[in-house]
Amino acid sequence: MKDITKLIRRFVSILLLSMILVIVLNIIILVVISASQMSNASPYTTARETAEALQETEAGYVLSGDMTERLRRENAWAIYMDNNTLEVKWHTENLPETIPLRYTASDIARFTRGYIDGYPTYTGEAENGLVVVGYPKDRFWKHMSPSWDYDFIKNAPYTLLAVIGMNVFLIFLIYMIANSKLLKSVKPITNGIQALPSGEPVYVREKGLLSGLAAKINQTSDILQRQKRNLQRKETARANWISGVSHDIRTPLSMVMGYAGQIEDNESLPESERKKAGIIRQQSMKMKNLINDLNLASKLEYNMQPIHPKPVNLVAAARQSVVDFINLGMEEKYPIEWDTDEALTACVINGDKELLKRAIGNLITNSQTHNPDGCRISVRARKSDTEYQIIVEDNGIGVTDEKLEELRTAPHYMMSDSGTAGPRHGLGLLIVGQIVSAHKGTVSFDHGKQGGFSAVLSFPVPSDDHIQ
Repeated sequence: MKDITKLIRRFVSILLLSMILVIVLNIIILVVISASQMSNASPYTTARETAEALQETEAGYVLSGDMTERLRRENAWAIYMDNNTLEVKWHTENLPETIPLRYTASDIARFTRGYIDGYPTYTGEAENGLVVVGYPKDRFWKHMSPSWDYDFIKNAPYTLLAVIGMNVFLIFLIYMIANSKLLKSVKPITNGIQALPSGEPVYVREKGLLSGLAAKINQTSDILQRQKRNLQRKETARANWISGVSHDIRTPLSMVMGYAGQIEDNESLPESERKKAGIIRQQSMKMKNLINDLNLASKLEYNMQPIHPKPVNLVAAARQSVVDFINLGMEEKYPIEWDTDEALTACVINGDKELLKRAIGNLITNSQTHNPDGCRISVRARKSDTEYQIIVEDNGIGVTDEKLEELRTAPHYMMSDSGTAGPRHGLGLLIVGQIVSAHKGTVSFDHGKQGGFSAVLSFPVPSDDHIQ
């Protein structure tokens, strides 16, 4: 709806600007045309200058040569009338034959504001007389009754504004009526475009001035829906394949582990054979854990892993993860310590305790896997006004800046390690990110304070009414 309002404002702005430009252009054109059709001097000025250029001599009245040439160029004639007799004492050679040579006071009053025999005339005061300059009949038009009502003159500005306002309103009304169909067509088009990113089916009625664009939007929506359905089918097939393979491998893998364990415990066999069986059992256990991780990652990715939110104490969950690893008999080269202030006993959120313990456990396992020569692992909890944090850090070989950037941008199991056969950060960290994300939290990776690897799980502090 905001886009429609913006579009209407744009239309109105263009309309108003267009009207202003049209008015200014009309004024400029009027001025240019008026200037081009005006003579170099006003006819009243010409009459006055003619009177000044007329001189009385012993031989009679004489007009200067410059003024005579000027009247000739304008095809004008002139007469000089004596004040006492009201007779013409002098005139130019081109005086029309129909122009009288004697006048009365009423004649003077008439031609002063009008014409003599249809010729527009203009007067100039001369010594002891009156000079009258006449122009061709089609040269000037004179208004015979230049009288205006005072109230009309006084209210002229308001009248002009009212007329302009009515014209603007009329033009705007015509414009809106003419574009109403366009605006009606634009609104559903805009709504359809805004709805496309939502992934829901979109249909715009294909009618009006923009029916072609509406058809393209409908076609785009159909294409997106087909792509969405195909992608869902592919993702479902992939999830089902992972789940099926995981299920099918568990049984034979359990048998391999069982037989390998029996061979390892059989004291009648040579020590070398028993060690080989132990290696088979250990590697089979890694395969089993990898399959479980792969299955869990797939379920979390497609929201197939049920999460039953309950109040969980993050401090207790992290401490329990540390205790579980210690009870499993960790090698001495991987000492693990609980580095948390004893005063911090509770950081409660709504979540799945087992999944949270799995995330913390994966981080501890990650430190072991990537430090074959051993490292010290610390786990600690921290609390602020806005979030709870679980920090798992080691002082091992750490990670390069390039690999750390990869972890931050794409921490998933498809990540390559340049073809090396060594351990890599991957599926375990993916699961950590998925579990934390499912609990509305975030994961960040960085260099440890002692040069190793550090992972921080951050969870927002819930409001009291969210903890039940």
